Amino acid sequence: MAKSGKSAASSQARPAVVSSTSPKVLRDYLARPTSEGEGNSGYSKVFWGVAAFALVAMLYWSLGSGINADDKFQNDYSEKLVNYYTTFGKDSSALYIKDGNMHLYGGFFEITTGMINRTLGLTPNDLSYHHVRHLATAVMGWLAILFAALLGRYIAGWRAGLLTLVLLFLSPRFLGESLMNPKDIPFAFGYTMTLYFMAKVLDRLPRPGRWDLVGLAGGLAIALAMRAGGLLPYAYLLMFAGLHFLLKNGGLVALGNGKLMARYVLVGLGVALTGYLVAVLLWPYALQNPLKNPLEALSKFEDFEIRIRVLFEGINVRSDMTPWYYAPKWILISIPLAVVVGFMGSLLLSVRMMRRYHPLWVFMVFFAGVFPVAYIASKDSVLYDGWRHLTFVYPAIGLAAGLFWNEVLGFFESKKPVQYAFYGLFAVLMADAVWFIGSNSAFPYVYFNPIQGGVKGAFGQHETDYWGLSIRQGLEWMESQGIIGENMENTVVIATSMAYPAQKLAAKYGDKVKIKYLKWDARCNDAWDYALYPTRTIGGVTLRKGFWPPDNAIHTIDAGGAPILAILKDNGRNCSLGIALLKTNDFSGAIEKFQAEIANVPDNELAWGNLGQAYFSAGQALAAVDPVASDSMLELSKASCEKALSISPDDSPSMNLLGMYWLQKNDIGKAKSQFEYSVKMEPSNPGGFYYLALIAAEQRDAGAALAYLQKSINANPSFKPAYELAIRIHEQSGNTDQANRIRAMIQQIK
Repeated sequence: MAKSGKSAASSQARPAVVSSTSPKVLRDYLARPTSEGEGNSGYSKVFWGVAAFALVAMLYWSLGSGINADDKFQNDYSEKLVNYYTTFGKDSSALYIKDGNMHLYGGFFEITTGMINRTLGLTPNDLSYHHVRHLATAVMGWLAILFAALLGRYIAGWRAGLLTLVLLFLSPRFLGESLMNPKDIPFAFGYTMTLYFMAKVLDRLPRPGRWDLVGLAGGLAIALAMRAGGLLPYAYLLMFAGLHFLLKNGGLVALGNGKLMARYVLVGLGVALTGYLVAVLLWPYALQNPLKNPLEALSKFEDFEIRIRVLFEGINVRSDMTPWYYAPKWILISIPLAVVVGFMGSLLLSVRMMRRYHPLWVFMVFFAGVFPVAYIASKDSVLYDGWRHLTFVYPAIGLAAGLFWNEVLGFFESKKPVQYAFYGLFAVLMADAVWFIGSNSAFPYVYFNPIQGGVKGAFGQHETDYWGLSIRQGLEWMESQGIIGENMENTVVIATSMAYPAQKLAAKYGDKVKIKYLKWDARCNDAWDYALYPTRTIGGVTLRKGFWPPDNAIHTIDAGGAPILAILKDNGRNCSLGIALLKTNDFSGAIEKFQAEIANVPDNELAWGNLGQAYFSAGQALAAVDPVASDSMLELSKASCEKALSISPDDSPSMNLLGMYWLQKNDIGKAKSQFEYSVKMEPSNPGGFYYLALIAAEQRDAGAALAYLQKSINANPSFKPAYELAIRIHEQSGNTDQANRIRAMIQQIK
């Protein structure tokens, strides 16, 4: 019977409040499920209204997102997975994929979207193919937000849930990843879904609801069916089930209740096993050996960690050499201020919240948000692209912030002016993020908060468009200017470091638009008409000094007042022609072309560096016949390399060339110092290590020479001069067997 003046639903919505932590009170409290919070039920309609709006907005914005660079691997895996299941395993290409090691990832997302695309008759060359994937990603991002908000509502009421919903939906980084990231967002969905249903299942033991059990098994399955790291929620289930059992039933005394313990074990193992089996069914590699392969995949990820150059704190460093605080700092400077303040505030109010609400679930929120970040920081793991690999923890971080703001607002419930002031503060702290989303809905993930000074403050300090999403806006601008079009007559060649997105987006133009993959530091290696280059891999000093966008940029795509993509136009193809002439030893012709390029594009460091190489080679050719002219060429080479390094201080070829200049001058000390600086600036510089080995060999230090050569080979296993010098050193030392083994290794190099 409903109580007088209040509905039954309202009476059940009272949040449990713990005023004491004595075993009896805590046990009695934990015996009751935490619920929505009396007085907050009026927020429910607003909650679902905001949730519906968020879903529609995310679906809409996902259609405007570009294609991320990793989709090259994801789409290939998706196609192979569909082939595997539609042929009942006869097409086994999904079982081992060298490029990207995609077989080590679960197939939940790729199978789902792959089957839809196959049914619709879409291929990766169709823009609609990518729309399907982006729509699916948006739905899963929305579900991750929703389950975090529902957990907030479950812990502290509708207002807490609504605040969490708003904080997460209006977090540009998480929102932006939700529009196009098919790896990290579905995993975040499974992870957060597991947390929500774990609380509900454990609170309702010994008789949990059927759909709660399904939800928990589903969350576990989705997490593991995305990546091997999905084993983590299984460990959470074991941990929190044990804690819940002990706390709810009087501590260690509960171990004597065999019947109840058996119920916990039965339910826990049942949902875990169900989730595991479903995950394995969606993962062909795991299906081959369900017990061994998931664990093997987890261990292999460390062997396959990508070591690339990343921009962090203004310095381009290798991803395996970033400081321990790389991820925490990235999170701090790229989430809304309301979340920063809310999360830090939640830590301060953690004891109060654990007394007012279900302490175990409040602790679970903190643990789920903090533990993975702390663990990765303590292990100094290889990280790149900001904190996208930790995207899965963000819903928990946002939820902790939501709980803080709910506490503050609740504390001043009877003092409306003060409460309204905090609502105003909340809005002010969210305003920057809201503005950024509205202004950059195609790529909100490049957001930086005011702590970093926005994208302007991050320019030249941290990576911006590392996914290359702005390639789409670059092509659309070119089409709007009539440079390319579906009815174009002449062929246009476009160079870019983000070839896959460009190829798929330009497929509609047929063979009239040719995409060439050229890294930024190799953009002169081939001829092109236009080029699309985001800031990815470009030196921080080059960006901060204003040498990018370069002088031949005709347009930029901006975000937050800073350029994230430059559209370049080549005039005369002088740089690529100069390199071609340099390869044929036509040094005078190469010099002429590089000088012409510099006249057009004064800040082209590649033209300056290659001009230095042309002068150096010309000087060596003249050494025997005209020493004076040779020396003059060497000085011109030095000046050209120094100019290149003033534009791009980490230009390895120019650094090495300066070292060679000092070798020619017989100044071994300066040469060695130059090469040591070169390998310090670029540890993957095989030439620098090679010349250090050469110097050591000349100084009869065979041990040091061989050590340098090993580093040279580690940097580039195909660098033959390093093998050849090693052979010579071993032969001089009388170690012919080792010399012959190295000769055999050279034969394997293509």
